[in-house]
Amino acid sequence: MTKNPSEPATEPTETSAPPRRNPALMAAAIALPIALVAGVVVAAALANRNPVLEPVAVGAAETPDAGAADCVALMSALPEEMGDYQKVALLDPAPESVAAWRSTTVADAEPIVLRCGFQRPLEFVQGTSLQEVNNVQWFEIDGSAQGLDASTWVAVDRSAYVALTLPSDTGSAPIQGVSEAIKSAMPAQDIDPAPAPVP
Repeated sequence: MTKNPSEPATEPTETSAPPRRNPALMAAAIALPIALVAGVVVAAALANRNPVLEPVAVGAAETPDAGAADCVALMSALPEEMGDYQKVALLDPAPESVAAWRSTTVADAEPIVLRCGFQRPLEFVQGTSLQEVNNVQWFEIDGSAQGLDASTWVAVDRSAYVALTLPSDTGSAPIQGVSEAIKSAMPAQDIDPAPAPVP
């Protein structure tokens, strides 16, 4: 078959290579989705942050035995959760042998605060009514006389006195949980109330 001389001659053409992509643009294209995903994760974490679990500020108190071995052991034995309350950090400067828990359900609830290392409270005298919880003996100091919507329970049968301040209506879970920790960390000893005041 002969070619028609009127047809133009065709020359083979090279296939052109795809244009080279700028490495900087490629890096940006990869990094942008990663940054967006990271931003979404951080935003979700911040949105899920529970303000009721923020650290608690606790003032200093006279606890001369706070550094005693039994108090140190108790701090390690305390439960992370007690009913609807969860253990939280303390703001610096944090007193020694102190722990706190915040409500996970009531945002404006007062925290539970535990202190170890008190000397014998003035209120603990012969004839003081005691309550035993999980083999730990406690007495209650009602805060209503001071206008407080809370009470402080004091464990009196250990080497150091342990005070647990509970907002009203916290239920029995906190004192039960702390009693278990005290029982495991601090050996029991005889109670030593002060003489009853003479009328």
